[in-house]
Amino acid sequence: MSHNHLILFNIMMMNANIFLCITLFLLIINPALSLPLCTNSKAPLTPKTPLLFCNYNGSSCCDSTDDSNIKKQFDSLNISQPACASLLKSILCSRCDPFSADLFTTRPVAPHVPVLCNSSVSNDNSFCEKVWDTCQNVSIKYSPFSSSNSSNKLSDIWPSGSEFCNVIGGPRVNDSVCFDGEKVSLTITTNSTKSVPTGMCLEKIANGSYLDMVTHTDGSNRAFFSNQKGQIWLATIPEFGSGRGLDLDESNPFLDLTDEVHFDTQFGLMSIALHPNFAQNGRFFASFNCDKTQTPSCAGRCACNSDVNCDPSKLGSDTPAQPCQYQSVVAEYSANVTSSSRASVITKASPVEVRRIFTMGLPFTSHHAGQILFGPDGYLYFMMGDGGAGDPYNFAQNKKSLLGKIMRFDVDNIPSESEVTSLGLWGNYSIPSDNPYTEDNDLLPEIWALGLQNPWRCSFDSERPSYFMCGDVGQNEYEEVNTITKNGNYGWRVYEGTTVYTPERTPGGNTSASSINPIFSVMGYKHSDVNKNEGSASITGGFFYRSITDPCLQGSYLFGDLYAHNMWAGVETPVNSGNFTTSGITFGCAKDSPVPCDLVPGSEIPALGYLFSFGQDNNKDVYLLTSSGVYRVVPPSRCGYTCAYETRTAGSGTPAPTSPSGSGANALKDSCTSLLLLLLLFIGLSF
Repeated sequence: MSHNHLILFNIMMMNANIFLCITLFLLIINPALSLPLCTNSKAPLTPKTPLLFCNYNGSSCCDSTDDSNIKKQFDSLNISQPACASLLKSILCSRCDPFSADLFTTRPVAPHVPVLCNSSVSNDNSFCEKVWDTCQNVSIKYSPFSSSNSSNKLSDIWPSGSEFCNVIGGPRVNDSVCFDGEKVSLTITTNSTKSVPTGMCLEKIANGSYLDMVTHTDGSNRAFFSNQKGQIWLATIPEFGSGRGLDLDESNPFLDLTDEVHFDTQFGLMSIALHPNFAQNGRFFASFNCDKTQTPSCAGRCACNSDVNCDPSKLGSDTPAQPCQYQSVVAEYSANVTSSSRASVITKASPVEVRRIFTMGLPFTSHHAGQILFGPDGYLYFMMGDGGAGDPYNFAQNKKSLLGKIMRFDVDNIPSESEVTSLGLWGNYSIPSDNPYTEDNDLLPEIWALGLQNPWRCSFDSERPSYFMCGDVGQNEYEEVNTITKNGNYGWRVYEGTTVYTPERTPGGNTSASSINPIFSVMGYKHSDVNKNEGSASITGGFFYRSITDPCLQGSYLFGDLYAHNMWAGVETPVNSGNFTTSGITFGCAKDSPVPCDLVPGSEIPALGYLFSFGQDNNKDVYLLTSSGVYRVVPPSRCGYTCAYETRTAGSGTPAPTSPSGSGANALKDSCTSLLLLLLLFIGLSF
């Protein structure tokens, strides 16, 4: 048998197992991947007016109008059999379930019916069979199970209950979401035997002070680092156990914007972002501040304007600067990719702007956030603070203001100059068609979410894209982490945390608590709970930890405080419920750190200085960007901490974690992963 024939034979022999692995991956390893979310991509809220028909008066995806429409639909079914009518009512009302985005999937048959729990996997959950047994011979006019408007019986469409449930049903397995006649309630519990980490170990890989880190899109071990002054470097991240530090040439920046950037305590280069296709198109984006008195070309419209009942001429008493002297800018640059060279080999970008994406004058000198990042949907998200000074003009709740908002731009479809003017845009971008202004005419079209004070560092979970997490800086008492959803209102300046906030001054008026449905934070901490440095507290949002380096941190959301030597891990229980518990993390520095760590006097705690940002590389390893240097999370044993799931491979420095649960599902996942990798190897050899 020839070499190629042998390869094909082996592939054929593996096909059955591969298909089984793929199926089990979909059903067991990788089930529901989102937190409570409605079919319109919004977060569930408590209805202002109690629902009279559907029993979803807690967290719900329906308001009273939706409830009334569902009742009308139910009445039109004209079901004479009470037991079947009760089941159909619950099915129709499942549109109001907080997990309705997961319950309703796109199916060619019965797309308006939720996934019903099926006994094919778990015999104790046979709601689908119950619906069949009860309703199979009942006439249902305008049946949601059929595209026909005539009266139908289930038995007219499907020959048997098993056929019905193959289409309408879905398995009830760990983490999955299906409808069993009641409000979805995830029953996953934490593993009581899971080891709690005794601490998080860090190694220092650089002394430089950087504000942002973005990994290269080519999948390599390279990343971009930027400082507040306006310089950006392309660096190579060292392998674990190499003993080397970050390979970064300070004298040779990838892009130098110091001539454009206004650098001061509250100002500078705030964030960088790579286009998702950067390796092919070289498109590079930067968010920074400029001073219109120094660089007149940087000036844009003032965020304090007549549209939001704010008079710029009266801001002089509130700020030492000229009205909107400082600007918030998002600009695009190019790495000069050509048909013969890709961005993966380009080491320089031109400092000449390709285009100005966004420019806005800032009314005050603080709370202007400025992070940019591309979401999994390919759109550019731009985080903007309330402008500072306690938001006296109530910008965060004003739907005609872009302050205190998260914006969402389409930078792949650039409108003409005349279109920008006629549409009233703040720069060169277009508006995604599903931005929430299409549902709320009061919103400016750029707005994705509102009611934030100063969102400082947001991230999308690499495993569950619907988890868009933002650390939001507090005012007097509370720092919070929010799960950002479409058109979500996060309460500021009405609330700080869950407490009604009383502003010192209100020239912009107030928003009543009864007029909004705030989405409260899922994690956070009180100022009184931290070891404050400089008498203050300010949250720095982080990432869900998805690396295998420290298996005891797996799945935790890591965040910290800018000023304090405090960090926390948020654990969601049950998984995908949106309910988090947080605990403080002890952290230390590895004795064999490539760059020696300075310690807080009288302790073994590394002296981080200010915690500016977290970073994440292509291996999902997490980094801390601080005023004292760059740190990386490493195996806990290197600091003498214990994690039951850490097993070290000799000489590698990288742990190979054991399964935290020891479940058959995880064992099968490892087996299938090996099998799929083997298949890829065979395919590679054949070519």
